[in-house]
Amino acid sequence: MASGVKRIAILGSTGSIGQQALDIIRAFPARFQVSGLAAGKNIKLLAQQLEEFKPEMFFCSIESDFSYQGKFMPMEEMVSQEDIDLVVIATSGKAGLFPTIAALQAGKTVALANKEVLVAAGDIVTAEANHHGVHILPIDSEHSAIWQCLLGEESQPHRLFLTASGGPFYRYPQSKLDQVTVEQALHHPIWKMGKKVTINSATLLNKGLEVIEAHYLFAIPLERIEILIHPQSIIHSIVEFVDGSLKAQLGFPDMHLPIQYALCYPERLPNPDLPRLDLSRGKVLTFEPVDYAQFPCLKLALDAAKSGGTYPAVLCAADEVAVELFLQGKIKFTDIATIVSKALEQHQNIAQPSIEEILAVDEQTRETTLQIASQVSLC
Repeated sequence: MASGVKRIAILGSTGSIGQQALDIIRAFPARFQVSGLAAGKNIKLLAQQLEEFKPEMFFCSIESDFSYQGKFMPMEEMVSQEDIDLVVIATSGKAGLFPTIAALQAGKTVALANKEVLVAAGDIVTAEANHHGVHILPIDSEHSAIWQCLLGEESQPHRLFLTASGGPFYRYPQSKLDQVTVEQALHHPIWKMGKKVTINSATLLNKGLEVIEAHYLFAIPLERIEILIHPQSIIHSIVEFVDGSLKAQLGFPDMHLPIQYALCYPERLPNPDLPRLDLSRGKVLTFEPVDYAQFPCLKLALDAAKSGGTYPAVLCAADEVAVELFLQGKIKFTDIATIVSKALEQHQNIAQPSIEEILAVDEQTRETTLQIASQVSLC
């Protein structure tokens, strides 16, 4: 790290997490240097980011007509460059898999926001991190909370509690869920996130993915990870130790804080732009067990996690296709669970898959899911 300046590559810079990561970098211009930016199809925003941060390297997934003097470079090559200290994986879906592995193999610290990377290929990714002696720093608020609670502890956690707001339909009548509109599903009561994550939060499938992530990030058995509904989203996760002690991390429900913690680690830096939690206002904090009947997608995710092998990869691919179809208005909200369930039922599991087998399963699942969806939408 040159002169104490952390050189960062952000993959998915035009998405919600990527944009918020750049907010943090703006707040600490003497601490960070943007060395690489990668985006998908939002060429207009990427062009603005390139003009502002002037990274040496950039990438976009489609051809563009803007001219920029930096080096156009594939993401796997970008994250492997010698002058990169930290790689932020803020892409969605399988696009983050190979860049994550490339970064770990190059000995780079990875700040991970992409859920599918660990869910689909957790064994492979964590093996690479361990082999090369590098860290995967969580960006999700729940995993950041667990990470912060475990720092300084010599004892392993006994249980982890991931909190969930419950999303916009926690107390919604079950009989009306098939009438949910895209606009309603995207109106999360607490968090501001990208569209896919917001829909997954409405179905609570997102929380199932987070259980799988926590299993890999903290090397704890799945049966010792539990979910609590916490509508206020003030306590982001809780760790229980063998003596019965509980540690929790509290904070205002805003993703800038966990992003800043990952970027600045091991330091904590003051940032006046971040919202502060005021406990003197007497906010009541409540916790409830999960109603799995209300959230079938969550049960599907937890069952896929227990089955292991390629089932989590199928879960991710089928969900991605189904969510996109819902966002396009082609299926109902309740069809998401039906479609993902059928995709999982039709899958023949591979117990210890290679990365090539995971990618092949991903492609096959996407085709199968579209076929399933075409039948479901006719019902």
